[in-house]
Amino acid sequence: MTLDTAWAIKWMRNVQADIAAQREYLIDLDRAIGDGDHGENLDRGFTHTISVLENEAPQTVQEVLKIVAKTLMSTVGGAAGPLYGTAFLRAAKAVDPHEQTADTVVTFLQAALEGIQARGKAEEGEKTMVDAWAPAVRAARTAAEAGQSPQETLKAAAQAAHQGAADTQPMQATKGRASYLGERSIGHLDPGAVSSALILNAAYAATEE
Repeated sequence: MTLDTAWAIKWMRNVQADIAAQREYLIDLDRAIGDGDHGENLDRGFTHTISVLENEAPQTVQEVLKIVAKTLMSTVGGAAGPLYGTAFLRAAKAVDPHEQTADTVVTFLQAALEGIQARGKAEEGEKTMVDAWAPAVRAARTAAEAGQSPQETLKAAAQAAHQGAADTQPMQATKGRASYLGERSIGHLDPGAVSSALILNAAYAATEE
């Protein structure tokens, strides 16, 4: 499957389905070190996003991601809405409007990461979603530089994001609400990193269908 507009829409449908399926899990993760609303907020946001995509029928990958960004910013509460909204808005500016190459996959993932960091002022190692996105970008770049396909580049990113999310468990949070817990944040997965890994895996899964 080419990484075109149909892929981008399928990506978002996958995200909505995966977030809905993992809603309670994400709530439980967030309840341990945050407000407990991460799963509920994302479920609501991506469900509404699919409705908007169906109504507006975007014609380019860029338009898809802009709609996602604006919808998440307006419907997702807490920190996740602005963070993911900014990520998708930056990604929308970086994508090829019609079809992605391995290089443009790296470019839009890098742009999304930079958006998250600009909005959240977080660095890798602080137990945030950055800990999923940063290794994803590195893995994607390595794959692209090795001549891998766009699909394989996304696969590498998804796998690295999954590992990055898992690696947040032993970390002590030093950013965001979880940082208030100090050492008590150790031993818990970061919910934003977990949802980020779900989102990136959904992007790869959409290339297989």
